[in-house]
Amino acid sequence: MPTEEVDPRFADLDAWPPASAMEAMWEGQLAAVASVGRALPAITAATNAAKEALGDRGRMIYVGAGTSGRVAIQDGAELKPTFGWPERRLHFIIAGGETAFVASVEGAEDDAAEAVRLIDAARLSENDVVIALSASGTTPFTQAALREAGTRSAVTIGIANNPGTALLTSARYPVLIETGRELIAGSTRMKAGTAQKVVLNLISTGIMLGLGCVYRGMMVNMQLTNAKLKRRAEAMVRQIAGCGETEAARALEQAAGNIKTAVLLTLGYDTAQAERILARHKGNLRYVLADPADR
Repeated sequence: MPTEEVDPRFADLDAWPPASAMEAMWEGQLAAVASVGRALPAITAATNAAKEALGDRGRMIYVGAGTSGRVAIQDGAELKPTFGWPERRLHFIIAGGETAFVASVEGAEDDAAEAVRLIDAARLSENDVVIALSASGTTPFTQAALREAGTRSAVTIGIANNPGTALLTSARYPVLIETGRELIAGSTRMKAGTAQKVVLNLISTGIMLGLGCVYRGMMVNMQLTNAKLKRRAEAMVRQIAGCGETEAARALEQAAGNIKTAVLLTLGYDTAQAERILARHKGNLRYVLADPADR
C-alpha cells in the first residue's frame, strides 16, 4: 500500500538540513490538500445522500481507529458549537473507546468483533449516516463496523487513502483520497491525516449548509456559550434583520439565544409564531425570509 511504502526521495530526510526538511513536509501538506480535488464528485455525492437521510432525526456516526479515529473526533466535536448539532444526534465508534481519544490502545484496531458489537448497540436506522475513516483502507475494526452498518440500512461513507481497499468496496459512498507515499513511511498523521480532515470539513459543513444551519455565510445555528459568541450573535441579528444593537440583544434574550428565532422576533412575530414558521421550513431561515406568506 502506498501509505506504508518508503518514498526513495525522502529516505534520508532525517539527515537533511532542518530548513529543507521543513520545506519538504510543507510541500507534502500542500499535496495532500490538492489530492482532495480529485475526490470532489464522490464527496459531493456522499454529502447529498447524508443530508437527505439525516432529516430532523438522523445521527452522524463517526468510526475510526488510531489517527483516523482522532481526526473523526475532532470534526464531530465541532458540530455542536458551530452548528448547534444536538449531542443526541452525534455518536463516535472508536477502536479502544474513550481512552483512544488521547492515547494509543494496542490491538484495538484489530478487534472486528468489538466493532460489530458497537454497531449493534448503536441501533442504526435508515436515517443514520456512518462515516468511517482508515488511511490504509484495511483496518479490521473500521472495515467491520462499516460493513455491519451497511446491513442495517444506514448511509455508509468510507474514506481511505489507498485505492481498491476493503473499506471503499464496503461503503455505499466511497471516497478515495490518493495521497500516496508519506514522507515518513506509515506516518499517516501527515499527508493522509491532513487530507482526511479536509474531506470531513467538506462533508460535515456541506451537510449543515443543506440543513439550513448557515445563512448568508453566518453560523445562525451556533450555540451562545461565551461572551464573544453572544456578541457575534447580536451582530448577526442586526445584519439580517436590519435592527439596532439594543433590539438585537433583547430579541436574543427573549429567544433564549436562538438566532433565527431572534431575527423573526425583530421582524414583528411573537415567539410562538416564529417557532411555528421555522418548523414549517425545517429551520431554514433563507426559505422563511423568501416566502411571501411569512412576510
